[in-house]
Amino acid sequence: MPRRLSYLLAVAALLGWMAFAMVTEAVQQSPTIDEPVYVGAAVVYEQQHSLRYNPEHPPLGKLAMASGLVFSSPALDPAYNQNQTLLGRHLLYESGNNPYRLMLDARIPMIVLTLLFGLVVLGFARDLAGPWAGLMALVLYAFDPDVLAHGSLATLDVPTAGLMLTSFWMLWRARTRPGVYLPLAGVALGAALATRASALPVVPLVLILSFLAVRRRWWIRALAAIGVGALAVAVVWAVYLAVDPSLRWSTPAGVTNPGGLRGLAVDLLPFPAPYRDGVLIQFQFESSSFNGFLLGHAYHGRLWYYLPVALLIKTPLGLLALWAAGAVTMLVRRSLRVAALYTLLPSLVLFLVAMTGARDFGTRYVIFMPMFMTVAASTLLTIRRPAPVGDPAGDAPREQAGAAPDAVGGRGARVRKMVLWPTLALVVFAAVSSARVFPYFLPYSNEAFGGPAKTHLRLHDANVDWGQDLARLATRLRDRYPGQPVWLVYKGSGVPEYYGIHGRDPLSASNQEVHGLLVVSDSRVALAGGQLKMLIDSSTPIDEVGYSITVYRR
Repeated sequence: MPRRLSYLLAVAALLGWMAFAMVTEAVQQSPTIDEPVYVGAAVVYEQQHSLRYNPEHPPLGKLAMASGLVFSSPALDPAYNQNQTLLGRHLLYESGNNPYRLMLDARIPMIVLTLLFGLVVLGFARDLAGPWAGLMALVLYAFDPDVLAHGSLATLDVPTAGLMLTSFWMLWRARTRPGVYLPLAGVALGAALATRASALPVVPLVLILSFLAVRRRWWIRALAAIGVGALAVAVVWAVYLAVDPSLRWSTPAGVTNPGGLRGLAVDLLPFPAPYRDGVLIQFQFESSSFNGFLLGHAYHGRLWYYLPVALLIKTPLGLLALWAAGAVTMLVRRSLRVAALYTLLPSLVLFLVAMTGARDFGTRYVIFMPMFMTVAASTLLTIRRPAPVGDPAGDAPREQAGAAPDAVGGRGARVRKMVLWPTLALVVFAAVSSARVFPYFLPYSNEAFGGPAKTHLRLHDANVDWGQDLARLATRLRDRYPGQPVWLVYKGSGVPEYYGIHGRDPLSASNQEVHGLLVVSDSRVALAGGQLKMLIDSSTPIDEVGYSITVYRR
């Protein structure tokens, strides 16, 4: 009993740390670029039962936000009909609402979901490699800076990734009890699809694993897979009907079917028309071209290696080492190779698909990696003894080794120490690397790339500066630079005047007029050209706010 109690206390402490860190972020950060769009759509869902806003993403994640927003009863004019970006601004800053309260209420459900997905990570790793592996996985998850950063925001990336992980965990358990866990896998898959269409690439894999989970005749296996798919489809339909039981919908202007295989695939999706049109909107995004920034170089378009490099910069070094070691362990040990189909394979499929995207905006597009790979890393704790002769995977019984029990036991103890102590050291290294940047997890980069103070020199947008530090900027200007003239170039969805920042636009004045403080979002610094670059080059950096906004003196 004492050991069980200690285990539960450790789990509670880790989840408590996560809750504290994420709530702190949620309270201190101003709205990021995407959040007002989602929050505005969530309020329209709840008050008007209309699907017309933000159709490029399915409604479930925004319905979760709406569950928190009911406590603040936001006011919104039902006749307002501007675009979704202006809707978010109007709701937060022009309707008499308290943007601090609204954003916190929308973020709390996302924080709760992030904590629940921590239990999924714990349970999955525990099933694969035992209770201590589960605890190790939870430690890595609880201190992952990307999880802490995006789990505290009212966005859709973490919920989608967590629901996909839940589906594959249920599929793993379905190998022994398919009647119980296959339906749960289907529901979790449907929930992921109803949150973001980026979950579509794992559908074939889920159906194949559902087929393999049933140890019966082939037609019974086929029926099981069809049943899982049908449940997922039903969940998507139920989510859309929950918003608007009449499914009133008109295809937005400019949305067209591209034809070919992609167009045919969209037509064949067994989902409501708003879902299919949302996928078409995503296709239009992916056919566009955007500005990017990587390793100090600005570019237009996309780089196929952007996400691997960004992940290398923004993941703690200890965690990278554990991911790699865990992946090798799963592939080398015969008893874990099947489990690789449920962890390594889905993460690989999703990562390869994400690499084809047109938007080089951040590691949030691969936020599933910390979840799946943390589970894989925990399998290092299954290495307990040297492999006997003829059993390179190390899974044969001890008696087959051809060695005396004492000799095998001695070697096993040495191997345990050889694996355990470096593993623990890497876990501690990863946790400390993340915790020391509290509460600035969004701009995190690891020690090899200079830490969060240097992230803006190598990455931009949601990797470092997503508009989250406007409130912190207001405090800094008030405390350190009262009364000084401010020239502001801000990238974000917040309204500076609401926070007491009355800065002029330096790009609307001549360079000779711009004197005092020049305040520039680091994403704008990264892509600066023309007049802005001239202003920055002729100014002296004197301060940094939240590792995402630079203050210059002119």
